[in-house]
Amino acid sequence: MSRTNNLMPTVASLALALVFASPAHAEGKADRARTAIAQAEGKIQAGDTAGVGTVLPARQAEARAALSTAKEDLAAGRKDEAIAQATRASAIAEASIGEAQKHKAAEAANAQQQANDASAQVQQAQTSAVVAQQQAADANARAANAEQSAAVSANRADAAVAVAAANASAPAQVETTVTTTENKPRAAAKPQKVVKTTVRKSATKKAPATVAATTSTTVTQTVQ
Repeated sequence: MSRTNNLMPTVASLALALVFASPAHAEGKADRARTAIAQAEGKIQAGDTAGVGTVLPARQAEARAALSTAKEDLAAGRKDEAIAQATRASAIAEASIGEAQKHKAAEAANAQQQANDASAQVQQAQTSAVVAQQQAADANARAANAEQSAAVSANRADAAVAVAAANASAPAQVETTVTTTENKPRAAAKPQKVVKTTVRKSATKKAPATVAATTSTTVTQTVQ
């Protein structure tokens, strides 16, 4: 009996302690849940600023759904569940921010690579254009030389044709060489006197030899 009486104050003290301690403990969980929910909201907003909604819309929607569940649990007095959902929402939002940053970094690197490739292509195109211009200039120079050579050849051909035509239309030149050979007459023979005793006749004089002139003509014709 005395032992039971001794336990009564102790039990009463514990009961009073539980009565007064429970509201304080419950109030602490509610604050923790509110703090967790606030942290989750901040991380989700940071994710929106970082472009998570554009890069990873599904992950951002999942974080928002966990945050909404945490708020509902807190309103229903399910503080532990509210803390757990708010913590989950924060973890999803934080991971999404990291993934979005990596995704953006990869996109930036890809864009830079594409810009470098485009710049290289432009430079190559410019180099090709310069080479093409040089080749065109060389081709024009060769064409000009060919035209000049053709003109010179044509002039020479025209000159040759003109000379040939002039030679064909000019009269033939005839060179004549006349060689004359003159045969001198021989001296006339002296008449001989014939003396006859019976008849005296005068000797008949012979006619002087005729002079024969021979003319030979050599004609040399030179045709140009």
